Amino acid sequence: MLIPIILSGGAGTRLWPASRQAFPKPFMSLGGSPLLQQAIERGMACGTEEVMIVTNQDYLYLTKTLLKDMPDQPHASYLLEPKGRNTAPAIALAALACEATYGKDAVMLVLPADHLIPDTESFVTNVLEAKRHALQGQLVTFGISPTTPDTGFGYIEVEKTARTAQKALRFVEKPDLVTAQEYLATGRYYWNSGMFCFTAGTILDAFRAHSPEVLEAAQTTMSHANTTGEVTKFEAHDFNIQPDISIDYAVMERANNVTLVPAKFGWSDVGSWPAVANANTSDTNGNTFLADVVSVDTHDTHVQIESHTAKVVATIGLENLVIVDTPDALLVAHKNAAQKVKNIVDALKTRKHESTILPAAVNRPWGTYATLKEESGYKVKRITVATGQSLSLQYHHKRAEHWVVVQGTGLVQIGDTEHTTQPGEHRYIPLGEKHRLTNIGEEELVLIEVQCGGYLGEDDIVRLNDIYGRA
Repeated sequence: MLIPIILSGGAGTRLWPASRQAFPKPFMSLGGSPLLQQAIERGMACGTEEVMIVTNQDYLYLTKTLLKDMPDQPHASYLLEPKGRNTAPAIALAALACEATYGKDAVMLVLPADHLIPDTESFVTNVLEAKRHALQGQLVTFGISPTTPDTGFGYIEVEKTARTAQKALRFVEKPDLVTAQEYLATGRYYWNSGMFCFTAGTILDAFRAHSPEVLEAAQTTMSHANTTGEVTKFEAHDFNIQPDISIDYAVMERANNVTLVPAKFGWSDVGSWPAVANANTSDTNGNTFLADVVSVDTHDTHVQIESHTAKVVATIGLENLVIVDTPDALLVAHKNAAQKVKNIVDALKTRKHESTILPAAVNRPWGTYATLKEESGYKVKRITVATGQSLSLQYHHKRAEHWVVVQGTGLVQIGDTEHTTQPGEHRYIPLGEKHRLTNIGEEELVLIEVQCGGYLGEDDIVRLNDIYGRA
C-alpha cells in the first residue's frame, strides 16, 4: 500500500508579501489551484485514496476547507504540529503513524506541499519505480537534473548522472556559486528535490540506526498524542523537545542504502519570485503579468496584484523586476536579488510588523475578514461567513461595532436578543455587549463592519462560546 505523506509547513518567506505566516506558500494558487491541492492530487494519482498530511495545527481549518472543495476528495488523516520542527521529526512521526495504521510494509511517499510538477504522468512513472526500490529495503530520493549552478538547492552526488536509478553517494548542502559551477561541470550531481519514498519499517530502522534520539523523541511525542477521528494533536512540551534536524542530516547523509531515482518530470520548488514568474506564461517581452498592466518598454518583469478593488498598473522602462502589490504591502525587487526577500521579512519581524503574519484577507474557520480602511478611532472591515457557520459569542472591552449586511441572511445576536438581518439592514453592537453572527441563508453572508473605539486590535476579543473550540 502506498501512502502519500504531505509535508505542509513553512512560512514561504521568500514569497512575501503574498505568502504570510497565517497563509503560507502551500495555499498559494499557481497554475490554477493551490500548491497543496496539487501535491495531494499527485499523490492520489499514484493509485491511492489515502493521504496523511503533516501540518501546523493553525492550518487545520484551511486545509480541511481546501480538501472539501477538491473534486475528488481523499480520505485524509492529519498530524498537527504545535510549531515547525523540521523534516526529520515530521517524517518520524508520520512513519510511526503509518506503521500503526497500515503496517511496517506500507510505502511512504513523502511530498512537500509547495512544489510545482506539471507532468503528473511522468511523476507517477517515477513513483512506481521508486516504490519497487522501497519494497526492496531502499531509502529512495528523487534527484532533479540541474540546469544551472543554482545556490538555492542542496545537491546529491552519484557516480555519473544517468536516466536510471543508482546509489546516492553523498548529500551536500547549498553551495556557493563557484562550488555549484564545479558540481555542474562534473556531471555527477543532482539537485535534492526533498521528495522521498520508503517503507515505514525501513525508515524507522534507519532512524534507529543513525538518529535514535529523533526516533525516541518521536515515540514519546506519539505516546502522549491525542487522536480524535482522523486528527492527531501533539502535546506541545513533548513535541518541542524533538531535535530540530532535517531528514538529510538525520538519516540520508548517514545511511548506505540510499537510492536516487532521476526525475523525468519538470520540477520547481517555487522558492522565489523569479521561480513563480518562470512557472507562468510570458508575453513576447518576457513579462508575466498577473494583473491589469499597461506597459511601455518593459521586459522580463513579473507583476502580481491583490487588491480589494480593481487596480490598473502602469510600467515604463523596467527590466528584470518583480512587483507584488497586496492591500497592505508592496514589494519591488530586482530578480537577481529576489532571494533577499527573506531579509526584508526578518527586518519586518524585528519591528513586529503584522504584514509578516496575517494576509490581507484573513481566513478563519467560519469565513474571512479583510481590513478595508483604518485610521485613528475607526476601522472598516469586509466579513464573509460561509453557509451554516457562526462566529463565536463574544464581546469587546474597547470598541463598539456597526454591522451592515450586503449579501445573504444573517442571524445577529445582541445580548439575549436575536435579529434576522437582510441586505441593507444595520445592527449596532454597543461596547461590552455580547454578540454573535450566524449565516442562516443558503449563500455566503457578506457584511461591512465599522469598528469605533480607542483600541481596535484583534486581541480585544473575549469569547464566551465557540463551536470551533477557541473559547
